[in-house]
Amino acid sequence: MFTYIKKLGILFLISTLFTTSIFAQTLRQIQQERGLSDQDILAAVKTYTPTGKLDEYVVFSSGGQAGQLIVYGVPSMRILKYVGVFTPEPWQGWGFDKHSKDILAEGNLSRELTWGDTHHPALSETNGDYDGQYVFINDKANPRIAVIDLKYFETSQIVANPLFASNHGAAVVSPNTEYVAEVSQYAAPLDKKPVSLDEYEESYRGGVTYWKFDRASGKIDASKSFAVEFPPYVQDISDMGKLASNGWHFINSINTELYPGGFGPGNTEFKNKLPNEAGMSANDMDYMHVVNWQIAEKLYEDGTFTRINDFPVISIEDIVDAGGLFLVPEPKSPHGADVSPDGQYVIVSGKLDTHASVYSVEKMLNLLENKDFVGTDDYGIPILDYQKSLHRAVNLGLGPLHTQFGGGNIAYTSLYVESAIVKWDYIEGKVIEKTPIHYNVGHITAAEGDTVSPDGKYLISLNKLSLDRFVNVGPLYPQNHQLIDINDGTKKMQLIYDMPLPLGEPHYAQMIKADKLNPVSRYTEQFPNATRPGRERIERNGNEVTIYSTSIRSRFSPEVIEVKRGDRIIWHVTSLERAKDQVHGFTVNQYNVHGSLEPGETGTFEFIADEAGVFPFYCTEFCSALHLEMAGMFIVTE
Repeated sequence: MFTYIKKLGILFLISTLFTTSIFAQTLRQIQQERGLSDQDILAAVKTYTPTGKLDEYVVFSSGGQAGQLIVYGVPSMRILKYVGVFTPEPWQGWGFDKHSKDILAEGNLSRELTWGDTHHPALSETNGDYDGQYVFINDKANPRIAVIDLKYFETSQIVANPLFASNHGAAVVSPNTEYVAEVSQYAAPLDKKPVSLDEYEESYRGGVTYWKFDRASGKIDASKSFAVEFPPYVQDISDMGKLASNGWHFINSINTELYPGGFGPGNTEFKNKLPNEAGMSANDMDYMHVVNWQIAEKLYEDGTFTRINDFPVISIEDIVDAGGLFLVPEPKSPHGADVSPDGQYVIVSGKLDTHASVYSVEKMLNLLENKDFVGTDDYGIPILDYQKSLHRAVNLGLGPLHTQFGGGNIAYTSLYVESAIVKWDYIEGKVIEKTPIHYNVGHITAAEGDTVSPDGKYLISLNKLSLDRFVNVGPLYPQNHQLIDINDGTKKMQLIYDMPLPLGEPHYAQMIKADKLNPVSRYTEQFPNATRPGRERIERNGNEVTIYSTSIRSRFSPEVIEVKRGDRIIWHVTSLERAKDQVHGFTVNQYNVHGSLEPGETGTFEFIADEAGVFPFYCTEFCSALHLEMAGMFIVTE
């Protein structure tokens, strides 16, 4: 018996060696044929995610000028979804049914807006960690904030800012998502009235709006929100304090010169005719604004504000008198302002400086408590001493921008001009290593890298240029998101994946553990105007026709609907499907009506039947073998 088992073991070993030999030979042949290095093979193994296996992380990336939110997995880098936010998105029917049209209309300012420039997604947080419930994102072009409910991965609200002309340092959440902060960018009169640039210093202003978020409703409560007035510096990127710095909000700015513009023929004449890039970059230092939102909240609750465009605004004078606002000099043209996981440090990078300034929160607050100021600016805001506020300045490389955090004292910073990521110790001030990327990186995102407990496993470089990386598709090249294995900061970084993104300018992203997300797989709540099977009907009230219909594989009911030209149509369509992933589309030929009906969902579509004729309506999603038979006729008579 022993001999028999031994023979079987030898045969198994021979078989394994033979199979391994064949595999190795095949792998080596493929490697040689494609010109792949051993590092390439290792990178492929690190990112390959077999069918049926799930990603460890999910990335929420801005969609830039597409006005959307992009969702993809890590390490696979497989795109999972585009979430319609500020721009209609046909696959989901976003912007076509009544519900989504109403949400888009909430965000209209002086006119209907049909696009947005999404920049900074912010996942909701509990105690400074992502909780996977909501994500917020701004529209830089039109000052708006959107709320995306991650129970459904759908936009549930858009709020328009009544004060600002644009925003950039948004969206940013406080550690328990009490507030969603929206920082203005380009200064303008807060009442939105036309004022000459000759009065720039007197009449133009910046600011920050603190939108109150109500967890119970999952909505921003504008009636409990307020703003803080800032000088007309150009405010920029911001980050909320946490733990040691909880309650404080750190906001970059440029243009301490208060330069209003005026370069070139046809422009307003000013004494120094320079382009903005020169006029706003003359001084050696700009200002980081440090505001205490808890002090501002108390002022708001006490009624210490004035109303501008019927929105409460706390003045510069009042927030300064309450000890809730001060300025700290920073190297000119800064762009990143990132709070360390323990909240004790703020890292600011200057685009025109090779250094990152590591500010000590403890030092700054001691200076504030002792009223140890070097003076005030023209608007009476106290200014701290740069050197006294600093923990250290570290020479990182050319064009440092944004910082994310790994384990321990490890930080990662993007170098725009140098096209590289630098790994460094922000406590000791020591550069550890750099890895090149392709090319001109802006933001970066690490696994939970801006929370109180970063994972330090993966980092993504969000690159502006991709030339020579992909097949040429014309003069408009894709953006390039590159996945980097950062190995908890203990080993060398390895670039392991290139992912082209053919949408807008994906600007910033956040990476959350996938197991923190718990979306529904089908709708279970009762929708208004939902229709049960057997209760489909058509009701007429004058020239208003309300249709209650259902859809299920593979039919609509009713299938024939006849109305008169000029009738106002209100069409409720309920999906009776209960199985996961059984989606039905809905469209009425030539009437610009379209919807996506997930299992259990009711969609409402409103339009005027202003053209006589016969118009097929059908399911746009290939839902079954009888998909083509899932159709009906909408007949409009004279």
